[in-house]
Amino acid sequence: METARSSERQRTAAERRRRELLEAADRVVLRDGPQASMNAIAAEAGITKPILYRHFGDKGGLYRALAKRHTDALLSALRAALDAPAERRARVEATLDTYLAAIEARPQVYRFLMHPADTADASPSAEQGFDVGRHSAPLLRRLGEELGQVIVERVDLGPDSEQMARIWGHGIVGMMHAAGDWWLADRPCSRERLVSSLADLLWGRLAEAGDRDVKGGPGF
Repeated sequence: METARSSERQRTAAERRRRELLEAADRVVLRDGPQASMNAIAAEAGITKPILYRHFGDKGGLYRALAKRHTDALLSALRAALDAPAERRARVEATLDTYLAAIEARPQVYRFLMHPADTADASPSAEQGFDVGRHSAPLLRRLGEELGQVIVERVDLGPDSEQMARIWGHGIVGMMHAAGDWWLADRPCSRERLVSSLADLLWGRLAEAGDRDVKGGPGF
């Protein structure tokens, strides 16, 4: 029994330490964006880089942990927007706006997750950047699968509902990502105008589809 309690305490302490390291990494990412480095994160946490590797395995492990942390929070916010008590068009616009508001509020985090750093210093001693391209595609795929699941649960798209919902989920995420990336960089219009225009693009068949009977919430 004492061994089990000791193991539980160790596991709890390790989880707490991992959260503290992720919070330190977040602070560096908020400051440095894609230029965030393992050296800077270790310094922010007050540890050496080998200890940071011990907790996350490698640089990719830390990136995945940060990506999951922010993707979980974004998915929770998107689901809340989808489940709000409002007409479907209003919920579609609220969902688009939730995504755009998230990347607008923390642009450095978005750029860290989606854009590689410019590596002007190519000397052998320079720290290699995070391999963003390798990890951002799975992040977008997860968002697409999750949104597709939300759609299939809430919208009746006929005999091929499940496949159609997955197509829509990935298509909507791709649209939000591409349009949001362009908008965040150039700010060619207001966020409200972009939300309304993207909702117009989505509205064709979605306006005609029936709601499924969802317990405890609206359809899509």
